[in-house]
Amino acid sequence: MNPELLLSRIRVVLCRPSHPGNIGAAARAMKTMGLADLYLVEPKRFPDPEADVRATGAVDLLQQARVVASLDEALAGCVFAVGMSARQRDLGPPVGQPRETVSRLLSEAEQGAVALVFGNETVGLSNEEVLRCQAAVCIPTDPSFSSLNLGAAVQLMCYECRMTVFAERPPVPAQGVTPFTSPAATADEVEGFFRHLESVMRATGFLNPAQPGRLMPKLRRLFGRARLERDEVNILRGVLSATQNGTGHGHRG
Repeated sequence: MNPELLLSRIRVVLCRPSHPGNIGAAARAMKTMGLADLYLVEPKRFPDPEADVRATGAVDLLQQARVVASLDEALAGCVFAVGMSARQRDLGPPVGQPRETVSRLLSEAEQGAVALVFGNETVGLSNEEVLRCQAAVCIPTDPSFSSLNLGAAVQLMCYECRMTVFAERPPVPAQGVTPFTSPAATADEVEGFFRHLESVMRATGFLNPAQPGRLMPKLRRLFGRARLERDEVNILRGVLSATQNGTGHGHRG
């Protein structure tokens, strides 16, 4: 099934959120990962300017968010729901790991709408709310500091959804990517750089020609790992020339 269609079937449900900033952060987290269906169960303050500020470019998700009076309303029409839980409970579904649970969630999304259910910032989900879910998940934080911000929790779970639905190879945004246009340096260009480097090291006394040791072979190995490009060779030789001339002028290109 089309990945975008599966993502569109995932509802993010926030139960009784107390801070509008967290609602905005959750909306932003959702949009960055391609999710858009936000449900709010009895939010303390919403709509609210602080939510808009934290949402940044995801205010449209806030504008179309559905505010409901109960979790039952939020889950209406869903075929599967995953509740977030910080601990294993005596009642309710077993608590699983994010990746394995998200895989199950997306499998169920092929049949219809599904939900990720997040609890209140202070007390989380109640036992009654967890019992409304068919699966539960706990984000494995450091036991010595397990407090996770609501927006961060939403971001993590939405990320797992995106990675899973695209088989860990989601499309990468083209904007802002700077291609490496410089071709690889040729063997003679690299050798010219090494001759230049050795000449400067001799002139500065860094390399003693009577006792060269393994300095040049080690430098060759270092730059060999880097796979120098033509522009990089030119930059390095420019630095060496500036050292020889004692000008102190920096690279200008």
